[in-house]
Amino acid sequence: MSQDVGYEKELTKHIEHERAAVKLQSYVGELLYEKGIELVIFRHHLTDVTISEILNLHDYAGKVVNKPIDVFTTSALAEIILSLDIKPSKLDIGKLANEWLSESHQFDSQLAFIQKKLIGFEPSDTNEIQPRDVILYGFGRIGRLAARELIRQAGKGQQLRLRAIVTRGASDADIIKRASLLRNDSVHGAFKGTVIEDLQTKSLIINGQIVRMIDASNPEDIDYTSYGINNALVIDNTGVFTTKEALTRHLQAPGVSKVLLTAPGKEIPNIVFGINQQQLDLENETIFSAASCTTNAISPVLKVVNDTYGIVRGHIETVHAYTNDQNLLDNMHKKPRRGRAAAVNMVITSTGAGNAVTKVIPELADKLTANAVRVPTPNGSLAILSLELEKETSIESINNAIKNAALNGELVNQIFYSIDPELVSSDIIGNTCCSVYDSSATIVAKNGKNVVLYAWYDNEFGYTKQVIRLAKYICKVRRAIYY
Repeated sequence: MSQDVGYEKELTKHIEHERAAVKLQSYVGELLYEKGIELVIFRHHLTDVTISEILNLHDYAGKVVNKPIDVFTTSALAEIILSLDIKPSKLDIGKLANEWLSESHQFDSQLAFIQKKLIGFEPSDTNEIQPRDVILYGFGRIGRLAARELIRQAGKGQQLRLRAIVTRGASDADIIKRASLLRNDSVHGAFKGTVIEDLQTKSLIINGQIVRMIDASNPEDIDYTSYGINNALVIDNTGVFTTKEALTRHLQAPGVSKVLLTAPGKEIPNIVFGINQQQLDLENETIFSAASCTTNAISPVLKVVNDTYGIVRGHIETVHAYTNDQNLLDNMHKKPRRGRAAAVNMVITSTGAGNAVTKVIPELADKLTANAVRVPTPNGSLAILSLELEKETSIESINNAIKNAALNGELVNQIFYSIDPELVSSDIIGNTCCSVYDSSATIVAKNGKNVVLYAWYDNEFGYTKQVIRLAKYICKVRRAIYY
């Protein structure tokens, strides 16, 4: 009998949590579409997620900050935020809930707490954001994920608006095929939205947003203004144009004002958002690079470690998923070993990430070596950082340093602090951070100065999130943020 009572009690408790999650989900939607306010919980999106996912995110949040952040608190705070007049922004409801648990004794009510925390978030004419048009030049792995993310984040269209996709070939058959590739992905799953082919206008209507499909062989041949596109950012994800001279061709096309490359670039600023974007001269520079997925994965962790302990020297080995430039079966390839069948071999190859990091963190110049091993997984990679430090540390100390950076400061969007001792590569697919720090795997030598750190990364989606963050920064459409 007592067992039955325990069962019913636990089930009733869970149902109450689900009801609160439903309320939170409703507030999330109203805030996004009525006010342009996006709620996240410790960086994790709360839009397009299930009730179970919402509850799991609360569970993770509680474990990381060591406080029971429950859905009743976040739901109540979200309801209050909805009642207030706040400018378009991005608010971490998890951080707010955590602060409420610590500071509630200082306030008469949750309303007074929220009003105090969101001082400066009041609407005004001076902080109104002008939306910017975006063109995807190329529609491969990164291009399609960028399209998904741009559409998902569109909301009321107050930031970036995906207006066109440029490919070689835009016949009816081409458009139908590319729409299918957007809808379904073998790694990332089905697109949570609607994709309608409008063959008459050569467009895709994605969640109600009209995106023109443009056929072109040369960037300079397109007049985007004829499609109603102006002052646009071109995100070049082809991998064909990587030099300043080549990328300048985009700027010759009417309607284009800036260019962002989704690969390491030559003679242009290479940026890892969260670390060195402040160095950009947005008024005078027009071409930018988001560096590589590996550079984005290792730079945040390296910065924290270097700022805290100092790095004498180190080696970075990336265990990287195979990519489209490798062969499915043995065949000719211009680079050594990459011609061997990708799905059945581990393939040693080079990586420029070690040198690329020095462009982002100049203090690490001549201190790092790097190499890569391509492995038979379609996505999900791992960077192994073997470092010699100036100051002694311990497993607890260095883990806490990374954890603090993941929860506070400029790198909260970049570093995800994992506490899962069973973490494997498939678990990090879809993670919004470009670097997933595996705290359970950290090794520190007896001398306290030699450490081995493990940073996982979704080399497709995690990197794409960084591209979009940088795109918003370049276009000056980033909303007010409370993280």
